[in-house]
Amino acid sequence: MQITSVKENNQLTVSIVGRVDTTTSAEMEQYINEHLDGVTELVLDLAEMTYTSSAGLRVFLKTQKKMNTVGSMKIIHVQKDVMEIFDMIGFSDILNIE
Repeated sequence: MQITSVKENNQLTVSIVGRVDTTTSAEMEQYINEHLDGVTELVLDLAEMTYTSSAGLRVFLKTQKKMNTVGSMKIIHVQKDVMEIFDMIGFSDILNIE
């Protein structure tokens, strides 16, 4: 998994590449949390994320709850396989996915 980000004013766009699973989800959570200072709009770009496990889903949900208290979060460019996981779990109704 690789993570990059771009911050413009109060918006942070985080791009995630590869698989998010039990071995990488903690790294993703730590990265996002370390970059949220002053952020009111978080955009997660999943164009190159190929898979997420339940550990990754937990990070998405925790991050959504955190952002709801200070602003907003949206997920963009979700791959078909990952979207199927979001749909099966019901996260497509909980998360703001564009």
